[in-house]
Amino acid sequence: MTRILLIRHGESIWNADGRWQGQADPALTDRGRHQARSAAGSIGQVDAVVTSDLERAAETGAIIARLLGVDHLATEPRLRERDAGPLSGLTRPEIHEAFPGLLHDDPTGFVPGPDGRPAWPDGWEGDAELWERVEVALLAIGRLVPDGEVLVVTHGGVIYATERHLGAEDRGRLANLSGTELAIERDVLRVGDRMALTDPDLTTAIEVDRI
Repeated sequence: MTRILLIRHGESIWNADGRWQGQADPALTDRGRHQARSAAGSIGQVDAVVTSDLERAAETGAIIARLLGVDHLATEPRLRERDAGPLSGLTRPEIHEAFPGLLHDDPTGFVPGPDGRPAWPDGWEGDAELWERVEVALLAIGRLVPDGEVLVVTHGGVIYATERHLGAEDRGRLANLSGTELAIERDVLRVGDRMALTDPDLTTAIEVDRI
């Protein structure tokens, strides 16, 4: 059985500014690097570290791998954050102005789509499309490390979509360097508990609306 700890990257420059990132590629802040160093002490030994190819995840994973003495570090583009389309780079107030009613906390009121969820604009990568690529990546990791522990550094939207697909209830927002446990056995994925790897005082909440 492969045991995966699927975690969110450290704080990025756009996290600190409150900007939605999607597949944009801002770097970590110094605080984000500190979060990664702090988290390394909570992980224990792993057999491999795999990260999204976006800089904020790749650098988080590289810091942790170095501190854990793990040589097997790889990047996987299919683990990158969902494409946020025209929302990328915007703050919440800017989204409220440009897309009235889109988010639950819009001061003018939330206007849901037919499924009761936000009516995301064109260019937004939906759960089905996101899961199609993420599942391939996770199963590939399971086959490469069929009996071991793997740290996977990815993004909040990826983790939320994974939890939803695997039947976990809405668990709320994820802070930086928090994540969820997964198990893979014979290409079957199971979701486990959430875990925070660093002091909550060091973390920031995810900037997206539980995507």
